[in-house]
Amino acid sequence: MRVELFGVDDGARMERAFEVRREVFVREQGVPEEEEIDAHDRTDASACHALLLREGRPAAAGRFFTRADGAVQIGRMAVRAEFRGLGYGRAILDALVDEAKRRGYPRVVLHAQTHARGFYERAGFTAHGPEFLDAGIVHVEMERALER
Repeated sequence: MRVELFGVDDGARMERAFEVRREVFVREQGVPEEEEIDAHDRTDASACHALLLREGRPAAAGRFFTRADGAVQIGRMAVRAEFRGLGYGRAILDALVDEAKRRGYPRVVLHAQTHARGFYERAGFTAHGPEFLDAGIVHVEMERALER
């Protein structure tokens, strides 16, 4: 299982990641596409995007971007329904965390949909703060310190 990491300048891979994200967030969860695709996808040179292919088909995607506080924020974690339960989400998450660590970031933050909280806890993330709505979906902020 190989996760490909790339930047916003890789238009072909970005489009394949968008395929996954549109299916999961826009079609399944009803997030407006104009909220789903943002500046971190278009122009943020510091953003790191991840894509996992299965037999040439985009199966899972995710990304991180640098926050003003010096941490990175992982987001847009998505796995197509037919590929869920196969470890693809964890592979994307681990690849993004490893890359953040390699780049020297001190911690990783994410906004988890509450149904996915256990998934992130198993990966070493801790929830803090109140639940909140993002795109009409309940989330909780979670974070993980990175060893240096």
